[in-house]
Amino acid sequence: MGVPRKRIVVLGSTGSIGRSVLDVAARLPESFEIVGLSALTNGRLLSEQATRFGVRRVAFGGPPQAATFGPGVVVRSGPSALEAMAADPDADLVVNALVGASGLRPTAAALRAGKRVALANKESLVMAGEIVTRLAAESGAEIVPVDSEHSAILRCLRAAAAGEAAGLVLTASGGPLRDLPLAEMEAARVPDVLAHPTWSMGAKVTVDSATLMNKAMEVVEARWLFGVPLDDIEVVVHRQSIVHSFVRLRDGSLIAHLGDPDMRVPIQFAMCYPDAPALPFVRSRPETFGSLSFEPVDPRRYPCFGLMIGAARDGGTAPAVAAGADEVAVAEFIAGRIRLTDIARVVEGTLARVEAGAADSLESVIDADLRARAVAGELVLGIERLVA
Repeated sequence: MGVPRKRIVVLGSTGSIGRSVLDVAARLPESFEIVGLSALTNGRLLSEQATRFGVRRVAFGGPPQAATFGPGVVVRSGPSALEAMAADPDADLVVNALVGASGLRPTAAALRAGKRVALANKESLVMAGEIVTRLAAESGAEIVPVDSEHSAILRCLRAAAAGEAAGLVLTASGGPLRDLPLAEMEAARVPDVLAHPTWSMGAKVTVDSATLMNKAMEVVEARWLFGVPLDDIEVVVHRQSIVHSFVRLRDGSLIAHLGDPDMRVPIQFAMCYPDAPALPFVRSRPETFGSLSFEPVDPRRYPCFGLMIGAARDGGTAPAVAAGADEVAVAEFIAGRIRLTDIARVVEGTLARVEAGAADSLESVIDADLRARAVAGELVLGIERLVA
Protein backbone atom coordinates (compact mmCIF):
# COMPACT_ATOMS: atom_id res chain seq x y z
CA MET A 1 0.00 0.00 0.00
CA GLY A 2 1.39 3.38 -0.98
CA VAL A 3 1.75 6.43 1.22
CA PRO A 4 -1.52 8.46 1.34
CA ARG A 5 -1.47 11.68 -0.59
CA LYS A 6 -1.08 14.84 1.45
CA ARG A 7 -4.28 16.89 1.30
CA ILE A 8 -3.59 20.59 0.82
CA VAL A 9 -5.55 23.83 1.12
CA VAL A 10 -4.02 26.76 -0.78
CA LEU A 11 -5.05 30.22 0.41
CA GLY A 12 -4.17 32.74 -2.27
CA SER A 13 -3.93 30.16 -5.05
CA THR A 14 -4.09 32.72 -7.89
CA GLY A 15 -1.05 34.70 -6.72
CA SER A 16 2.60 34.08 -7.50
CA ILE A 17 3.23 31.69 -4.59
CA GLY A 18 -0.12 29.94 -4.99
CA ARG A 19 0.46 29.24 -8.66
CA SER A 20 3.88 27.78 -7.85
CA VAL A 21 2.33 25.55 -5.18
CA LEU A 22 -0.08 24.18 -7.76
CA ASP A 23 2.77 23.70 -10.23
CA VAL A 24 4.56 21.50 -7.69
CA ALA A 25 1.35 19.60 -6.93
CA ALA A 26 0.70 19.00 -10.63
CA ARG A 27 4.17 17.51 -11.03
CA LEU A 28 3.69 15.20 -8.03
CA PRO A 29 0.07 13.99 -8.33
CA GLU A 30 0.89 10.83 -6.41
CA SER A 31 1.99 12.92 -3.41
CA PHE A 32 -0.49 15.79 -3.18
CA GLU A 33 -4.23 16.29 -3.41
CA ILE A 34 -5.62 19.84 -3.52
CA VAL A 35 -8.81 20.00 -1.42
CA GLY A 36 -9.39 23.76 -1.13
CA LEU A 37 -8.48 26.94 -3.01
CA SER A 38 -9.04 30.63 -2.38
CA ALA A 39 -8.57 33.87 -4.30
CA LEU A 40 -9.27 37.50 -3.59
CA THR A 41 -10.94 38.50 -6.87
CA ASN A 42 -9.58 36.38 -9.74
CA GLY A 43 -12.63 34.20 -10.30
CA ARG A 44 -11.63 33.13 -13.79
CA LEU A 45 -8.30 31.65 -12.71
CA LEU A 46 -9.78 30.19 -9.53
CA SER A 47 -12.40 28.38 -11.62
CA GLU A 48 -9.71 27.02 -13.94
CA GLN A 49 -7.64 25.81 -10.99
CA ALA A 50 -10.63 24.17 -9.31
CA THR A 51 -11.48 22.31 -12.52
CA ARG A 52 -7.90 21.22 -13.14
CA PHE A 53 -7.42 19.77 -9.66
CA GLY A 54 -10.95 18.54 -9.05
CA VAL A 55 -11.41 20.83 -6.06
CA ARG A 56 -14.87 20.91 -4.44
CA ARG A 57 -14.35 23.81 -2.01
CA VAL A 58 -13.33 27.33 -3.05
CA ALA A 59 -13.51 30.71 -1.35
CA PHE A 60 -13.17 34.36 -2.20
CA GLY A 61 -11.46 36.61 0.32
CA GLY A 62 -13.80 39.46 -0.61
CA PRO A 63 -17.25 39.57 -2.21
CA PRO A 64 -18.06 36.62 -4.49
CA GLN A 65 -16.92 37.16 -8.05
CA ALA A 66 -18.62 36.24 -11.29
CA ALA A 67 -17.16 32.83 -12.16
CA THR A 68 -18.40 29.49 -13.41
CA PHE A 69 -17.63 26.45 -11.27
CA GLY A 70 -18.43 22.84 -11.97
CA PRO A 71 -21.28 20.91 -10.36
CA GLY A 72 -20.82 20.12 -6.69
CA VAL A 73 -18.30 22.92 -6.03
CA VAL A 74 -19.08 24.80 -2.80
CA VAL A 75 -18.30 28.51 -3.15
CA ARG A 76 -18.05 30.75 -0.09
CA SER A 77 -16.82 34.28 0.41
CA GLY A 78 -15.54 36.70 3.02
CA PRO A 79 -12.95 36.49 5.82
CA SER A 80 -14.93 33.83 7.70
CA ALA A 81 -14.79 31.60 4.61
CA LEU A 82 -10.99 31.80 4.60
CA GLU A 83 -10.83 30.91 8.29
CA ALA A 84 -13.15 27.94 7.77
CA MET A 85 -11.06 26.71 4.86
CA ALA A 86 -7.86 27.11 6.93
CA ALA A 87 -9.36 24.88 9.62
CA ASP A 88 -10.73 22.31 7.16
CA PRO A 89 -10.67 18.93 8.94
CA ASP A 90 -9.87 17.21 5.64
CA ALA A 91 -6.62 19.20 5.16
CA ASP A 92 -3.21 17.92 6.21
CA LEU A 93 -1.39 21.09 5.16
CA VAL A 94 -2.54 24.68 4.81
CA VAL A 95 -0.47 26.90 2.51
CA ASN A 96 -1.09 30.53 3.47
CA ALA A 97 -0.01 32.60 0.48
CA LEU A 98 -2.31 35.53 1.23
CA VAL A 99 -0.81 39.01 1.03
CA GLY A 100 -1.05 41.46 3.90
CA ALA A 101 -2.96 41.55 7.17
CA SER A 102 -5.80 39.50 5.69
CA GLY A 103 -3.65 36.40 6.22
CA LEU A 104 -3.44 36.71 10.01
CA ARG A 105 -6.81 35.28 11.05
CA PRO A 106 -6.59 32.29 8.65
CA THR A 107 -3.15 31.47 10.06
CA ALA A 108 -4.54 31.57 13.58
CA ALA A 109 -7.52 29.41 12.56
CA ALA A 110 -5.27 26.78 11.00
CA LEU A 111 -2.99 26.67 14.03
CA ARG A 112 -5.88 26.39 16.48
CA ALA A 113 -7.03 23.40 14.43
CA GLY A 114 -3.60 21.80 14.84
CA LYS A 115 -2.63 22.07 11.17
CA ARG A 116 0.81 22.17 9.66
CA VAL A 117 0.99 25.60 8.03
CA ALA A 118 3.31 26.39 5.12
CA LEU A 119 3.55 30.10 5.74
CA ALA A 120 4.24 32.65 3.04
CA ASN A 121 2.14 35.38 4.67
CA LYS A 122 4.76 37.54 6.39
CA GLU A 123 2.27 39.66 8.27
CA SER A 124 1.11 36.73 10.41
CA LEU A 125 4.43 36.68 12.26
CA VAL A 126 5.31 40.36 11.85
CA MET A 127 2.05 41.54 13.37
CA ALA A 128 1.46 38.81 15.92
CA GLY A 129 4.53 36.61 16.20
CA GLU A 130 4.17 35.86 19.89
CA ILE A 131 0.48 35.01 19.56
CA VAL A 132 0.96 32.88 16.47
CA THR A 133 3.84 30.85 17.89
CA ARG A 134 1.93 30.36 21.14
CA LEU A 135 -1.10 29.04 19.26
CA ALA A 136 1.13 26.56 17.45
CA ALA A 137 2.70 25.37 20.72
CA GLU A 138 -0.69 24.99 22.43
CA SER A 139 -2.27 22.92 19.65
CA GLY A 140 0.79 20.98 18.52
CA ALA A 141 0.61 22.64 15.10
CA GLU A 142 3.69 23.36 13.00
CA ILE A 143 4.78 26.39 11.01
CA VAL A 144 7.00 25.63 8.03
CA PRO A 145 8.40 28.70 6.25
CA VAL A 146 7.93 29.20 2.52
CA ASP A 147 10.22 32.22 2.04
CA SER A 148 13.49 31.18 0.44
CA GLU A 149 15.52 32.78 3.24
CA HIS A 150 13.74 31.03 6.10
CA SER A 151 13.59 27.76 4.20
CA ALA A 152 17.37 28.00 3.77
CA ILE A 153 17.83 28.68 7.48
CA LEU A 154 15.70 25.67 8.41
CA ARG A 155 17.80 23.46 6.14
CA CYS A 156 21.05 24.84 7.52
CA LEU A 157 19.88 24.33 11.10
CA ARG A 158 19.31 20.67 10.27
CA ALA A 159 23.02 20.46 9.47
CA ALA A 160 24.13 22.04 12.75
CA ALA A 161 24.52 20.14 16.00
CA ALA A 162 22.09 20.91 18.81
CA GLY A 163 23.10 24.20 20.45
CA GLU A 164 25.72 24.96 17.79
CA ALA A 165 23.87 27.80 16.07
CA ALA A 166 24.65 31.28 17.37
CA GLY A 167 22.90 33.57 14.88
CA LEU A 168 21.40 34.04 11.44
CA VAL A 169 22.41 36.00 8.35
CA LEU A 170 19.66 36.76 5.83
CA THR A 171 20.51 37.81 2.30
CA ALA A 172 18.73 40.52 0.31
CA SER A 173 19.05 41.16 -3.41
CA GLY A 174 18.83 44.90 -2.83
CA GLY A 175 15.96 45.20 -5.27
CA PRO A 176 15.80 46.76 -8.73
CA LEU A 177 16.98 50.21 -7.63
CA ARG A 178 20.06 49.16 -5.70
CA ASP A 179 22.38 51.14 -8.01
CA LEU A 180 20.11 54.10 -8.70
CA PRO A 181 21.64 57.35 -7.42
CA LEU A 182 19.94 58.40 -4.21
CA ALA A 183 18.99 61.74 -5.75
CA GLU A 184 16.93 59.88 -8.36
CA MET A 185 15.02 57.59 -5.99
CA GLU A 186 12.16 60.05 -5.61
CA ALA A 187 11.47 59.93 -9.34
CA ALA A 188 11.47 56.11 -9.60
CA ARG A 189 8.58 54.86 -11.73
CA VAL A 190 6.32 51.95 -10.86
CA PRO A 191 7.45 49.74 -13.81
CA ASP A 192 11.08 50.21 -12.80
CA VAL A 193 10.35 49.24 -9.21
CA LEU A 194 8.41 46.15 -10.27
CA ALA A 195 11.27 44.91 -12.47
CA HIS A 196 13.00 42.73 -9.86
CA PRO A 197 16.47 41.62 -11.02
CA THR A 198 16.40 38.02 -9.79
CA TRP A 199 12.98 36.95 -8.46
CA SER A 200 9.46 36.86 -9.92
CA MET A 201 7.05 37.96 -7.19
CA GLY A 202 3.77 39.75 -6.69
CA ALA A 203 3.62 43.55 -6.88
CA LYS A 204 3.41 44.21 -3.12
CA VAL A 205 6.38 42.00 -2.26
CA THR A 206 8.40 43.39 -5.16
CA VAL A 207 7.91 46.98 -4.00
CA ASP A 208 8.79 45.92 -0.44
CA SER A 209 11.94 44.36 -1.87
CA ALA A 210 12.88 47.68 -3.44
CA THR A 211 12.51 49.46 -0.09
CA LEU A 212 13.90 46.51 1.92
CA MET A 213 10.76 46.55 4.07
CA ASN A 214 10.39 42.96 2.91
CA LYS A 215 13.75 42.02 4.40
CA ALA A 216 13.03 43.77 7.68
CA MET A 217 9.80 41.79 7.91
CA GLU A 218 11.80 38.63 7.27
CA VAL A 219 14.07 39.51 10.19
CA VAL A 220 11.02 39.73 12.43
CA GLU A 221 9.73 36.44 11.00
CA ALA A 222 13.06 34.75 11.70
CA ARG A 223 12.97 35.97 15.27
CA TRP A 224 9.72 34.12 15.91
CA LEU A 225 10.27 31.11 13.65
CA PHE A 226 13.64 30.19 15.12
CA GLY A 227 13.58 31.84 18.56
CA VAL A 228 16.62 34.00 17.79
CA PRO A 229 17.02 37.48 19.36
CA LEU A 230 16.92 40.41 16.94
CA ASP A 231 20.50 41.32 17.83
CA ASP A 232 21.67 37.92 16.55
CA ILE A 233 20.08 38.33 13.10
CA GLU A 234 22.10 40.09 10.41
CA VAL A 235 21.24 41.15 6.87
CA VAL A 236 23.59 41.54 3.90
CA VAL A 237 22.88 42.65 0.36
CA HIS A 238 23.71 39.78 -1.98
CA ARG A 239 23.02 40.80 -5.57
CA GLN A 240 23.19 37.38 -7.18
CA SER A 241 20.48 35.74 -4.98
CA ILE A 242 22.47 32.50 -4.96
CA VAL A 243 23.12 32.29 -1.20
CA HIS A 244 19.67 32.28 0.34
CA SER A 245 20.79 32.58 3.97
CA PHE A 246 23.50 31.64 6.44
CA VAL A 247 23.47 30.17 9.92
CA ARG A 248 26.29 31.46 12.12
CA LEU A 249 27.87 28.85 14.37
CA ARG A 250 29.32 29.38 17.83
CA ASP A 251 32.87 29.11 16.52
CA GLY A 252 32.19 32.07 14.20
CA SER A 253 31.95 30.08 10.97
CA LEU A 254 28.93 29.96 8.68
CA ILE A 255 26.73 27.34 7.02
CA ALA A 256 25.07 28.53 3.80
CA HIS A 257 22.33 27.25 1.52
CA LEU A 258 23.00 27.99 -2.16
CA GLY A 259 20.93 27.55 -5.28
CA ASP A 260 19.57 29.27 -8.35
CA PRO A 261 16.60 31.54 -7.54
CA ASP A 262 13.46 29.48 -8.09
CA MET A 263 10.63 29.74 -5.55
CA ARG A 264 9.47 26.22 -6.35
CA VAL A 265 12.48 24.91 -4.41
CA PRO A 266 11.49 26.29 -0.98
CA ILE A 267 7.81 25.74 -1.79
CA GLN A 268 8.39 22.05 -2.51
CA PHE A 269 10.47 21.75 0.66
CA ALA A 270 7.59 23.17 2.71
CA MET A 271 5.03 20.96 0.99
CA CYS A 272 7.06 17.78 1.52
CA TYR A 273 8.31 18.63 5.02
CA PRO A 274 9.51 16.78 7.05
CA ASP A 275 10.24 14.39 4.19
CA ALA A 276 12.86 15.12 1.56
CA PRO A 277 11.78 17.01 -1.59
CA ALA A 278 11.22 14.76 -4.57
CA LEU A 279 11.87 16.89 -7.67
CA PRO A 280 15.06 18.63 -8.87
CA PHE A 281 13.52 21.88 -10.14
CA VAL A 282 16.98 23.35 -10.61
CA ARG A 283 20.35 21.65 -10.76
CA SER A 284 22.58 24.44 -9.55
CA ARG A 285 26.06 24.47 -11.01
CA PRO A 286 28.71 26.36 -9.03
CA GLU A 287 30.72 27.05 -12.18
CA THR A 288 27.86 29.22 -13.45
CA PHE A 289 27.53 31.32 -10.30
CA GLY A 290 30.41 33.65 -11.07
CA SER A 291 31.51 36.03 -8.34
CA LEU A 292 29.32 36.28 -5.26
CA SER A 293 29.24 39.64 -3.49
CA PHE A 294 28.00 40.73 -0.07
CA GLU A 295 27.45 44.30 1.07
CA PRO A 296 26.07 46.01 4.18
CA VAL A 297 22.59 47.54 4.10
CA ASP A 298 22.72 51.27 3.32
CA PRO A 299 20.25 52.97 5.70
CA ARG A 300 20.01 56.05 3.44
CA ARG A 301 18.80 53.97 0.52
CA TYR A 302 16.51 51.77 2.60
CA PRO A 303 14.89 53.81 5.40
CA CYS A 304 11.94 51.40 5.60
CA PHE A 305 14.31 48.69 6.77
CA GLY A 306 15.31 50.67 9.84
CA LEU A 307 11.73 51.71 10.57
CA MET A 308 10.48 48.12 10.77
CA ILE A 309 13.47 46.92 12.78
CA GLY A 310 12.92 49.82 15.17
CA ALA A 311 9.25 48.87 15.48
CA ALA A 312 10.24 45.29 16.24
CA ARG A 313 12.55 46.50 19.00
CA ASP A 314 9.73 48.61 20.45
CA GLY A 315 7.55 45.51 20.45
CA GLY A 316 3.86 45.22 21.22
CA THR A 317 1.69 46.34 18.35
CA ALA A 318 4.38 48.59 16.82
CA PRO A 319 5.28 46.07 14.06
CA ALA A 320 1.58 45.77 13.17
CA VAL A 321 1.39 49.56 12.89
CA ALA A 322 4.42 49.64 10.59
CA ALA A 323 3.10 46.77 8.46
CA GLY A 324 -0.35 48.32 8.12
CA ALA A 325 1.06 51.69 7.13
CA ASP A 326 3.35 50.06 4.60
CA GLU A 327 0.50 48.11 3.03
CA VAL A 328 -1.48 51.33 2.52
CA ALA A 329 1.52 53.26 1.19
CA VAL A 330 2.62 50.53 -1.23
CA ALA A 331 -0.88 50.30 -2.70
CA GLU A 332 -0.90 54.07 -3.19
CA PHE A 333 2.50 53.95 -4.87
CA ILE A 334 1.45 51.15 -7.23
CA ALA A 335 -1.64 53.22 -8.09
CA GLY A 336 0.63 56.13 -9.00
CA ARG A 337 -0.60 58.48 -6.29
CA ILE A 338 2.58 58.82 -4.23
CA ARG A 339 6.31 58.45 -4.86
CA LEU A 340 8.46 55.50 -3.82
CA THR A 341 10.25 57.64 -1.23
CA ASP A 342 6.90 58.62 0.26
CA ILE A 343 6.39 55.05 1.50
CA ALA A 344 8.97 55.57 4.25
CA ARG A 345 7.45 58.95 5.08
CA VAL A 346 4.03 57.36 5.54
CA VAL A 347 5.39 54.54 7.71
CA GLU A 348 7.46 56.91 9.85
CA GLY A 349 4.57 59.34 10.27
CA THR A 350 2.16 56.57 11.19
CA LEU A 351 4.53 55.13 13.80
CA ALA A 352 4.82 58.60 15.31
CA ARG A 353 1.05 59.12 15.52
CA VAL A 354 -0.29 55.68 16.43
CA GLU A 355 0.58 54.67 19.98
CA ALA A 356 1.65 51.05 20.29
CA GLY A 357 0.12 48.86 22.96
CA ALA A 358 0.40 45.29 24.15
CA ALA A 359 0.01 42.63 21.45
CA ASP A 360 -1.85 40.33 23.83
CA SER A 361 -4.69 39.27 21.53
CA LEU A 362 -5.51 39.08 17.84
CA GLU A 363 -8.10 41.80 18.43
CA SER A 364 -5.53 44.23 19.85
CA VAL A 365 -3.21 43.58 16.92
CA ILE A 366 -5.95 43.97 14.31
CA ASP A 367 -7.16 47.16 16.02
CA ALA A 368 -3.64 48.59 15.79
CA ASP A 369 -3.52 47.65 12.12
CA LEU A 370 -6.83 49.41 11.45
CA ARG A 371 -5.76 52.55 13.31
CA ALA A 372 -2.49 52.57 11.38
CA ARG A 373 -4.32 52.29 8.07
CA ALA A 374 -6.57 55.22 8.93
CA VAL A 375 -3.60 57.44 9.84
CA ALA A 376 -1.60 56.29 6.82
CA GLY A 377 -4.55 57.19 4.60
CA GLU A 378 -4.61 60.69 6.06
CA LEU A 379 -0.88 61.08 5.50
CA VAL A 380 -1.23 59.90 1.91
CA LEU A 381 -3.84 62.58 1.23
CA GLY A 382 -1.39 65.23 2.38
CA ILE A 383 1.33 63.79 0.18
CA GLU A 384 -1.02 63.65 -2.81
CA ARG A 385 -1.65 67.37 -2.53
CA LEU A 386 2.09 67.99 -2.50
CA VAL A 387 2.62 65.77 -5.53
CA ALA A 388 -0.23 67.40 -7.42
